[in-house]
Amino acid sequence: MKTKKQVVVFNILIIAALFIIGADWANERIRILFHSYFADIAIPFGYYMLLFLVEDQFKRLQKWHSKALAIFLLCSLSETLQYFGIYALARVFDPLDFIMYAAGVLLAAFFDRIIFKRLFNFW
Repeated sequence: MKTKKQVVVFNILIIAALFIIGADWANERIRILFHSYFADIAIPFGYYMLLFLVEDQFKRLQKWHSKALAIFLLCSLSETLQYFGIYALARVFDPLDFIMYAAGVLLAAFFDRIIFKRLFNFW
């Protein structure tokens, strides 16, 4: 891969494939964890990656912590709205989702700042 855009698209395709494949093949415990929390980690991760596509247009989004904060706040707002019966990303309020959103954002930041920097010269 030669550009950030290619890396982002590849990551989004992996996330989409994991959603399509699902965890119906796994044992019950893994299936429950997947259906309960996978999206809560994968969606913030994917949103963080998508911000790379527009970071040139928005200077504030060029720093990893700005991306992380923006995505965490967006996902947290969605979860808070679920509590009040206003549905955006899902229909069930779960306070543990806030932790999963943080995990997804931190995982994306880890890939951004450490993994991708080591793998790709252009990062």
